[in-house]
Amino acid sequence: MQGVWTPDQIRAAEQRLFTRTPEPAVMRRAAFAVAVQTAQVLTEQTGGVAGRRVVLLVGGGNNGGDALWAGAFLRRRGAAVTAVLLSPDKAHPAGLTALRRARGRIVEATGASPDTAGIGAAAADAVEGADAVVDGIVGLAARGPLRPVAAELVRRVTAPIVAVDLPSGVDPVTGAVEGAAVQAEVTVTFGGRKPCHVLGRAAVRSGDVQLVDIGLDDDLGEPELRVLEAADVGERWPVPRPEDDKYSQGVIGVAAGSATYPGAAVLAAGAAVRTTSGMVRYAGPAADVVRAHWPEVIATGSITDAGRVQAWAVGPGIGTGSSGRDVMLHVLRSGHPVCADADAITLLAKDPSLWDAREPDAPLVLTPHAGEFTRLSGDELGIDRVGAAREVAARYDAVVLLKGNTTVIAAPDGRVLVNDSHHAWPSTAGSGDVLTGMIGALLASGVDAWEACGYASHVHSRAAALAARGTGGHGVGAPIGASALLAGVPEAIRTVRAAALA
Repeated sequence: MQGVWTPDQIRAAEQRLFTRTPEPAVMRRAAFAVAVQTAQVLTEQTGGVAGRRVVLLVGGGNNGGDALWAGAFLRRRGAAVTAVLLSPDKAHPAGLTALRRARGRIVEATGASPDTAGIGAAAADAVEGADAVVDGIVGLAARGPLRPVAAELVRRVTAPIVAVDLPSGVDPVTGAVEGAAVQAEVTVTFGGRKPCHVLGRAAVRSGDVQLVDIGLDDDLGEPELRVLEAADVGERWPVPRPEDDKYSQGVIGVAAGSATYPGAAVLAAGAAVRTTSGMVRYAGPAADVVRAHWPEVIATGSITDAGRVQAWAVGPGIGTGSSGRDVMLHVLRSGHPVCADADAITLLAKDPSLWDAREPDAPLVLTPHAGEFTRLSGDELGIDRVGAAREVAARYDAVVLLKGNTTVIAAPDGRVLVNDSHHAWPSTAGSGDVLTGMIGALLASGVDAWEACGYASHVHSRAAALAARGTGGHGVGAPIGASALLAGVPEAIRTVRAAALA
């Protein structure tokens, strides 16, 4: 499991490190890693380093210093290096000295003969003719989009960009991108991943994130966020043991769908079937349709006739009228873990009395998209999705899975898992119904609610990618429907199991 730390945590850890290791030595170590990654990008793009043109976009502060030192290392490998200074009076003195000694070229962003955008002729020529660019414009303390001169320089770049610590212009804490920002080919970060590397549009802007060890491990403390890897999911995914039977593997109850929306029932029940190999019970108006698609499901038309279950997946397509409310009352009073989605969330949001039916110790999972989240919280979802999910999870004493390209999973005690899809293949009607069935099945098998959401989200995303790219995940992606995503679940589970066994 990968940890993610805030800029404040990283800075505090660095200060402790500097009591043991001089700061200039740490900077040179970090800069050397940036130079290595830039050299690798150059080799992949152009076949070598010697004679290639590297441009450093240099702001004030240590990120600019890292870029300058990286330029000095690249000069020693024969690259032609030009540093474009956006704030000449704030450029890192030791870094400038190192680049000058290596006979690197230094120009000002708004130097001689500026064009109509205010960019100096030398800076414009360097950026437009670069084979690779190192982004050292801003650091972890920055907020907001790039300023106009920096934004114009970045706009003119056609070469791959290697970002120092983060792509300039993204918010390091929330991952928000609210204006001009760097699109990096590679981001080289130091000591630990930051929220911008795993959240929202900033994660996409970061490209391939390369983590460099600079000696912070003993000083970092507990991470702010966690990211599951395939091996983590595969190691803990429930599989039948020799002594298991269909009951001991978990009996999941699915309350979804209606005569108007039978597909929600088919998808949620099918996801439960494909997630575990125990027993799935369906209760609702779409019983005949569910049986036709999934003969292994024990289907009944009434929630009161469902039989014994160990968890409930409820909400997709049940409606928000009196019948949907009756279903919610039944599952909340059952005392079993509940995954509530779609209409179930709307019912809970508009009828606070439903919360009184909930058994206090029964785990509850809420899986809202942005609109449903607004109904639950009473406020519009802002740029801080992690903070918002944490607040609602604590308010309702529930695990909140906030859907999106980056899924945020908050536990009532403040723990947060993040699953970044790096793609949008799950953005299709019915995809949430599949996720609901998967989470419910994991809950029934005894998996902790927070972890069940993380495991299901990871496999759900992986199944969508496999389905979009065809068998085995090869080839370019093509649009998919939720049925194709559902069909990809078994293969996605096999891939995470294989990662755990590797």
